[in-house]
Amino acid sequence: MIAVIVFLPLLAAIVAGLGQRMIGAVPSKLITTAGLFAACALSWPIFLNFLHGSEVAHVETVLPFIRSGDLVVDWSLRVDALTAVMLVVITSVSALVHLYSWGYMSEDPDQPRFFAYLSLFTFAMLMLVTSDNLIQMFFGWEGVGLASYLLIGFWYKKPSANAAAIKAFVVNRVGDFGFSLGIFGTFLVFGTVSIPAILAAAPGLAGSTIGFIGGRFDTMTVLCLLLFVGAMGKSAQLGLHTWLPDAMEGPTPVSALIHAATMVTAGVFMVCRLSPMFEVSPTALTVVTYVGAATALFAATVGLVQTDIKRVIAYSTCSQLGYMFFAAGVGAYGAAMFHLFTHAFFKALLFLGAGSVIHAMHHEQDMRFYGGLRKSIPVTFWAMMAGTLAITGVGVAEVFGFAGFYSKDAIIEATYAAGTDAGQVAFGVGVVAALLTSFYSWRLMFLTFFGKPRWAGSEHIQHAVHDAHGHHDDHAHGDPAADEDAGHAPNAHDAGANEVVTGTAGYHPHESPWPMLVPLGVLTLGAVFAGFVFHEPFIGAEHGGEFWKGSLAFNEHLMHAMHGVPEWVKLSATVAMAIGFLLALWAYVINTSIPAKVAATFSGLYAFLLNKWYFDELYAFLFVRPAFALGRMLWRRGDQGTIDRFGPNGIAQLIVGGGVLTRRLQSGYLYTYALVMLLGLAAAATWAMTR
Repeated sequence: MIAVIVFLPLLAAIVAGLGQRMIGAVPSKLITTAGLFAACALSWPIFLNFLHGSEVAHVETVLPFIRSGDLVVDWSLRVDALTAVMLVVITSVSALVHLYSWGYMSEDPDQPRFFAYLSLFTFAMLMLVTSDNLIQMFFGWEGVGLASYLLIGFWYKKPSANAAAIKAFVVNRVGDFGFSLGIFGTFLVFGTVSIPAILAAAPGLAGSTIGFIGGRFDTMTVLCLLLFVGAMGKSAQLGLHTWLPDAMEGPTPVSALIHAATMVTAGVFMVCRLSPMFEVSPTALTVVTYVGAATALFAATVGLVQTDIKRVIAYSTCSQLGYMFFAAGVGAYGAAMFHLFTHAFFKALLFLGAGSVIHAMHHEQDMRFYGGLRKSIPVTFWAMMAGTLAITGVGVAEVFGFAGFYSKDAIIEATYAAGTDAGQVAFGVGVVAALLTSFYSWRLMFLTFFGKPRWAGSEHIQHAVHDAHGHHDDHAHGDPAADEDAGHAPNAHDAGANEVVTGTAGYHPHESPWPMLVPLGVLTLGAVFAGFVFHEPFIGAEHGGEFWKGSLAFNEHLMHAMHGVPEWVKLSATVAMAIGFLLALWAYVINTSIPAKVAATFSGLYAFLLNKWYFDELYAFLFVRPAFALGRMLWRRGDQGTIDRFGPNGIAQLIVGGGVLTRRLQSGYLYTYALVMLLGLAAAATWAMTR
C-alpha cells in the first residue's frame, strides 16, 4: 500500500515527462492527476486508522541500498502517525493543485512538463516523509530542492524566474550543507543512520562532548544545530528565508504546493521526527525557539506593506513556519504538527484563491489595481474569506472555531505553559504576530474585494493582458507612500493623487473555471473544519499521547499545562486578532487616507519594511558582489590572463610565430639551404665536442 502511494507520482511523472510527445498534453495531465488522486485516496485510510488506533507503526523494505563497511542502508518506507499526517497533507494538496492547474495553466503550451514536475516534486516529498534513515531522508530532501528549482523556473524564458530559481537553489544549498554535516556527525557518533536506532540511543549521550571546529562541545547540541541549519533552509527561517518570496515567480499552483503543504514544512517535519534527539539538548531547543520567534515577527512585519498579493501570502507562510518552530522549541511537537496540518489547508486555499483572483484580473498581481471584486468573483471571495478567518484564528472557545483558532492558539498557550524564558519570549512574539497576521490578512481582503474598483481602464492592466506571465515589481509604480492609500491607484497611472482610476475600457473580471473552483471548495472545508475535527487527537493531553506514540516526543505534562493556562492567556490571541481586524477595517475601508499618512509619517520604518529589512541588500554586499568580483578577477586574470594566455592562446601564437619564421626560411635559393645545413652541421659538431 505505502509503496503504491509513494511510487505512483514517480511513475506518472516519468510517463508525462518522457512520453508527452507520444501521448499528448491531455493524457499527460490525466495520468498525473489520476495518479495523485489515487495516492490521496489510499493515504486517508492510513491516517484515519492511526486516529482510531487500529493501525500500528511498521516499516516496509523496498530493497537493499548501501553496504559499505559499517554503513548499512536499506531503502525502506516507514509508516507511523507522523508519516500518516504528512501523507494526507502532501497527497491531498498535491492532488487538488493538479486539478486546479487544469484551469490555471490551460493556455500554457508546455503543460505536460509542468504536470510532470508537479508529480516529481510530490514523489520526492513522499520519499522524504516515509524515510526510515537519514540517507533516504537526504535523498528526498535534495529531490524536493531539485523539483522546486524546476518549478520556480518553469517559465525559463523569463529572467526573473530563472534568477528566483537559482536563488532558491543556492540558499537551500547553504542549509543543506549544514544538514549533511549533521548526518555525517550523527553517523560518526551513533555508527548508524537508522532513525529508530539513533532516537533510541540519543538519551544515552546526554552530557557527552564532541570535537568540532577546534573545540569540544556538547554532542547532541552540535548535531541538532547542524541538522536545524538544514531545516532553516528548507523552511525559510530568518537568515535563510530570502528565497521564499522570490519563489513567487513560479506559477501560482507551484506556490500553493511548495509554500503551503510540502517543501517548506520539511524542516518542521524533520525536527519533529528527530525530536528525541532535540529533547536531549535544551540549548538546541532554545535556539529553535528564538529563531522561530524571530522569523514569525520578521515575516509578519514585512507582510504589512507588500502590494503583490502572492508575496503577502508568502511572507505569511514564513511567519506561520516560525510559529511551528517555536512550538517545537518549547517541546510542543504535537501542536507544531497540528498547525502544519491546518496550515496546509488554509494556506493552500489562500494561494489558490489568490491564483483565481490573478486569473480573473488577467494575471495582475498588484493589489493596488484590485478593489470591489467580491461581486465579480463571489466564489473566490467566499473561499478566501474562509481562508482568512482560518489564518487569523476566528473562533469561540468550547463552541466552534476555524482551523487556525485551534492550532495557532494551542501554540501560543503551549509557549506560555512551557515556563521557560525562551517560551515567554515566544509567547509575546506569538501574540504580536497574531495581531500583525490579522491586519495584513484583512488588508489583503479589503484591498482586493472591497472599496471602489481600481482596475477599469487601467493602463497597467492593459499591459498585463499582453504579458500573461508577467510579474510586476513592487517598487515600479510611483511613490510607495502615496500608493499605500487603498482608495487610490498608484500615482504613476492616475490623473491626480485623489482620483480613483475608472474608465470604459470594457475590461471585466470573471470567475475562474470549475477545475479551479472545485479545489477551492474542498480546501474551504479543510480551512473551516480541520481544527474542530482533529484538535483532540493532535493536541489532546490523553488522546494525543496515544496518537503520537512512537513517532515523536509527545510531552503530556506540557499538554496538560497548556489546557490549564489562565483565561487571559487563552484570550490573548483572540483579542490580538480582533485588534488587527479593526485596524485594517479602519485604515482600508472607513478612512482610506490613513495608510498614506502613516507611510509618510514613518517613511524610514516604511522603507525598512518595504525593503524586507534590507536582507537582500546586505547579502548582496557581503556575498553576492564579492563573489561576482572574485569571479570576474579569476575570469580575467586567471582564465584569460593566465590559462588562455599561456595555454591554448599562447601555444597558438607560438605556432603562428614559428610558421612565420619557417616560411621565411623557405626562400627557394640554394645558398640559403646550404647555409642552414652548414649551421646545423656546426651545431652538431659543437655538441659532439662538448660531450
